[in-house]
Amino acid sequence: MKKHYLILGLMLACFQFATAQFTLDGQFRPRTEYRNGYQSLILDAANAGFATNTRLRLNAGYQTEAFKVYLSIQDLLVWGENPQIIPVDSNNSFAVFEAWASLKLTDNSGIKLGRQVLSYDDQRFFGGLDWAQQGRNHDLAMFQYRTENFMLDLGLAFNQDLDGAGGPLFGFQNVGTAYPANNPFQYKSMQHLYAKKTWEGFNASLLLVNYGHQNYDLNGNADGVNSLITAGTHLNYKKGKFGLAGNAFLQTGTFFNGSTDVGGAYLLGLDANYKATDKVSFGAGIELISGDDATTSDKTEAFLPTFGTNHKFNGFMDYFYVANHINTIGLIDIHASANIKLNKSSSLMAKVLNFSGEQALASGEKSLGTEIDLVYKKKFNGFSLVAGYSQMFASDGMYELKGITESNASNTQNWAWLMLVIKPKFITGK
Repeated sequence: MKKHYLILGLMLACFQFATAQFTLDGQFRPRTEYRNGYQSLILDAANAGFATNTRLRLNAGYQTEAFKVYLSIQDLLVWGENPQIIPVDSNNSFAVFEAWASLKLTDNSGIKLGRQVLSYDDQRFFGGLDWAQQGRNHDLAMFQYRTENFMLDLGLAFNQDLDGAGGPLFGFQNVGTAYPANNPFQYKSMQHLYAKKTWEGFNASLLLVNYGHQNYDLNGNADGVNSLITAGTHLNYKKGKFGLAGNAFLQTGTFFNGSTDVGGAYLLGLDANYKATDKVSFGAGIELISGDDATTSDKTEAFLPTFGTNHKFNGFMDYFYVANHINTIGLIDIHASANIKLNKSSSLMAKVLNFSGEQALASGEKSLGTEIDLVYKKKFNGFSLVAGYSQMFASDGMYELKGITESNASNTQNWAWLMLVIKPKFITGK
């Protein structure tokens, strides 16, 4: 805990040096959830879950003409997880979420070093995962180039555990990351290139990503790195009240388990939206994510949207690609939505999604079910409330996919949540 106090002390000490270049803000975000089928079908004999957790963040930034430094620390507090009067944080959740420096090279270019969020376009492949209280970050070095209508990022990452088998500062050649080998989100190395061009009413981006997972031998020692390559584009068009956005990604290489080749994996998405009035807008779309045809055990055609904000896609109940549904039958997601501005401070979103497998299950079934999502937002003076309700109407294919019978599952599969968001600005730098 001493290092935690040291970090807080250094940030608070910055108050006496506050100038127009220094900012200090925070976030207090408690969320209560009722889970009765969230992420997977709940059995009739199981009890629904009910819990509250809080994300607490403190963010500090300092900027000059030559550089910018940013630090974000956070803690995740589950209500009641710490035993009374015991002076320890039981889940060890205090962490540095972001810690980076951006160095200016020219008027249009620079280098950004350290722990940072990668978030591009609609966050389909790279996103900050802000819904999850812990969020998502990357440790990397990145060259950046910006003009009025063009941007380019080139990032390089290499993860290492200095306290591994070789001991601190020794034996790097035998040390892998300190994470499980079969974790799709923890890579050994990564290189990515992102370029985006903007025209009037239209923009297009290109993303190339190569990330490698550490292989291990039978003794658990690091044994080479396998690579998974993803290439894709995001297109966005808007004219008047009409908008159209599309994604197209391809994937090849070796799956994160180190033994399965990936070939012909793809993700295709198309969404249209129409602003009917100043208060009402409608949306409709389809997304196809390739699945494994299961013809061979050492090859897959299943696409993995690895670092995206997957909660934003394929239903808020997170049945697909949020730590689940990986290397399976893929997905066809057909959806429609309506956004209604109720007044100056509140809005309501309703969305209906129909799911089926891109590949058939063993029974030949493809239909998985239909989900309904509702989200209500209300702004107050200095804070906001967000509430949501979702319900899954599972098809026979969903029961087969989850390996349970309909008679054993609860008649109602739903999820509800309520979240308070406060973002205090202690020093604005103005």
